[in-house]
Parts: sequence; structure tokens; C-alpha cells
Amino acid sequence: MEHNISHRSTEPRKGRGFAGQKMIVLPQKVSDNLRQNSLLKTLYLTHIGYFPNARYHYRERNESIDEYVLIHCVDGKGWYELGYRRVEVEPNSLFILPAGEPHRYGADSTSPWSIYWIHFAGTKAKTFTEAFHSSGPEAHRIIPQTRHRIKVFDEMYGVLERGYSSDNLGYANTCLWHYLGDLCFSVSSGRLQNNNAGIDLVEDSISFMNQNLHRPLSLQELAKHVHYSVSYFSSLFKKETGYSPIDYFIHLKMQKACQYLDLTTLNIYEIAGTLGYTDSHYFSRLFHKIMGMSPTEYRSQQKG
Repeated sequence: MEHNISHRSTEPRKGRGFAGQKMIVLPQKVSDNLRQNSLLKTLYLTHIGYFPNARYHYRERNESIDEYVLIHCVDGKGWYELGYRRVEVEPNSLFILPAGEPHRYGADSTSPWSIYWIHFAGTKAKTFTEAFHSSGPEAHRIIPQTRHRIKVFDEMYGVLERGYSSDNLGYANTCLWHYLGDLCFSVSSGRLQNNNAGIDLVEDSISFMNQNLHRPLSLQELAKHVHYSVSYFSSLFKKETGYSPIDYFIHLKMQKACQYLDLTTLNIYEIAGTLGYTDSHYFSRLFHKIMGMSPTEYRSQQKG
């Protein structure tokens, strides 16, 4: 929920000091070194922490900072203010506050939030933030916490607890790519986003395609499988994947063809038949269009 700022709270305010909290702030010298590191300067964290049941939690930055601030509210409620907007934060909400803009945020007074939070920067930090916001103009999304995300967060935190050696910093910040990539694209969690119905439809369709690689499938069959019209199904599928349903199906067939070429001694016409193509020349043309080379050329390449 979003509305204009109309009042300021008079409740107690705390920046830290919550039972069970954990927090690491990298020394400025370490952050400066990361900024100069040819590999890690693209994306690196400067602060990381977890505040459970953070009653009276409050932060206000009237001066802009260089880092992006990521907050994942996994329980309770809170809010943030950016510019002239105030946004109420519900459980399972995640938001990223942009670098270079003053802001404030805090816990709800009656149901205080529990939050995982990270400050990050780097030459690719803006790119990740834009990818996170690509589904809409809002600065927050509903993204439930998962065991996978907790594990990656704990990996980052745990290795930094062991000190700031080059290896520790390299590993922690490589994990940051994984963590932010998962939040932007939500693959590991089954792509749980606001449009769950659309995601389920696409995942169901892709599963159906994989189960039927041995035969041709028409667009009508694919739409019928998920009980939608051809036009609606096609539009939603392309919106979620970037491909039309039939193009996606062909890519899956060619992926399987590569596996047959790499892992079996089947002839090309046998592979074509196994994938539902009665014309091996047509199959070879499709393969060349997707892979940029003929099946014979692909098989002759050294791999692994």
C-alpha cells in the first residue's frame, strides 16, 4: 500500500540492538579495496544483517549513500519512504532502495518486522536493481523466503564472520550474484512472483513439452492442455519466457538432440525420428538454425 507522507512517528526509535540480531559492516578500507578489485568491483556487499522482531527499528538517511539497500521482510510489517511516497510493507515483501536518494524506513509499531538486509554496490548494482524492478514500477515485490535463500544468505554471512581475506571476500561476493539473481528471476523457488497463475501455466506447459519431445505438438494442443484460448496462452507464454510456445518447444527438442548426438551413437535420421521428425533434412535445417551448425558438425566438436 502506498500513500503520501502525512505524519512523523513519535515512538521510540532504534537502529540496532534487537534480540537475536546479527550484522556485519565491512571496514571502509575493505570496501575501498573491493571497489578497485577487477573482478569484485562489479557487485559487492558492504553491510549484511538479520534483525528478528525488530520493534522500534528505524533508519533515516537525509544524505544520499552510494549503496543500494535491500530489505526482505519475512515476518511482521514495516514501511519505507522514498521521495514523497510512503509504502506499507507486508510479510514476504522485498524492496530495494536506490543509491543516491535519501530515504527512511522502519518497523510497524504493533507487528514489527523481521528482516534480512544487505547494502550492495558495484558497476552492476544498478543493472540488478533494474532487473528486479522489471516486472513493474513498484519498488517492492512479494517474494517468500525459502530455505535456499536462507542458505545462500548464511553462506555470505558465515564466510565474512571468518574475516576479510581475499578468498573470503571473493566467495561471499560471488554468492551475492547468486542471491540477487535468485531474487530477480525467482528460479530456485519455482518462480514465485505476483503472477502465480501465469507462472504455473508456463511451468505446466514446459513440463508437458518435455514429456512430449518424441512427437509434434501444435499450438492448439498446448493451449488445450492448460485450458486457455490460443491467443491468451500464446501472449502469456511469450511474456514470461520471451519465446512463442512453438519456438520454445523447438529449442527443447534441439537441446535433446544435442544430448543424443553427444551421448549416443544414433544416426541423425534416428535422432530426428526419436524427436518426432519424419524428414531428417528438415530436422537438420532446424538444428542448424538453432545451433548455428549442422548435427554432424556439432557431433564432431570436442566438448567437456
